[in-house]
Amino acid sequence: MKSIAVLCSGGDSPGMNACLAAICKAGEHQGFRIIGVKNGYQGLIQGKFKSLRASKAKEFIHQGGTFLGSARSEEFKTKKGRAQAAKKLKDKGIDKLIVIGGDGSYAGAQLLSSEHNIKVIGIPGTIDNDLFGTDSTLGYDTALNTVVEAVDKIKDTSKSHRRFFFVEVMGRDAGFIALRSGIAVGADAILIPETPTVMEDLFKTLAQLKKKKKGGIILVAEGDDAGNAFHIAKAVAKENQDYDCKVTVLGHVQRGGRPSAFDRVLAARFAIAAIEGFSKGLDSAALGLRHKAIIHYPLDQATKQHKQLNEGLLHILDLLN
Repeated sequence: MKSIAVLCSGGDSPGMNACLAAICKAGEHQGFRIIGVKNGYQGLIQGKFKSLRASKAKEFIHQGGTFLGSARSEEFKTKKGRAQAAKKLKDKGIDKLIVIGGDGSYAGAQLLSSEHNIKVIGIPGTIDNDLFGTDSTLGYDTALNTVVEAVDKIKDTSKSHRRFFFVEVMGRDAGFIALRSGIAVGADAILIPETPTVMEDLFKTLAQLKKKKKGGIILVAEGDDAGNAFHIAKAVAKENQDYDCKVTVLGHVQRGGRPSAFDRVLAARFAIAAIEGFSKGLDSAALGLRHKAIIHYPLDQATKQHKQLNEGLLHILDLLN
């Protein structure tokens, strides 16, 4: 029986477990044995393999995170580390690997494929939704819902006490989470890395709220050019000493929790497409969701090209702010 290895790499995202379960089930249907790799690329270097069965993996569908574990590996960034990882696979008679992760994970997968002739299919698993070639990544929808639920609760206190709340969400290099969730909650300002933040404009927005004796929600992506939420709140507080400025950093709570129905279904679709791709002789590729269809595209495109924000959402942002 031919084998396919699967690993999760980088930051965890809701839906990874559902994807693993579907990979096991689809693999069994196609006559593949599914071998899990514990703790990402580092586990691959160390040869930490585990046979997976669909009946067992299915128990984790509703859980966030990944039962295989994930890790970042400095060793895998070296040629020696990748050679060791490839040797571990070949010693097990495996030449096919599914990698669930983000852009860093894809970059590693591309090198492993080109240097050692390992067939790799990448499944986009990251809450940041910043991978080129896909409309949505695994875990993004759940993370959005987590942010919306949290900010809705913060708004209650903001209104009651007429406070400015600066809510920081993940997005070191991209503002996908901040932009979409900010529109969803009706944030009074949304600050993202892709657009320059003009503090004078922010002051004017908050001044209007003060005239109406209202509190405000300012959603800040952690990588905004004006600084993080604490830095921006401090600058606002100097100009608004009669208003309380509070900061809430949602942090890693955005990565956890039960995956949404959308992410669970997306996980199954990606999993089946990966297994069927290998069954049809696909070499190495990335999977994406584009116009509601699952597509295959060259793995290196996901690492060499930069994903742009939706222009329609940016237009909405301009109109609402």
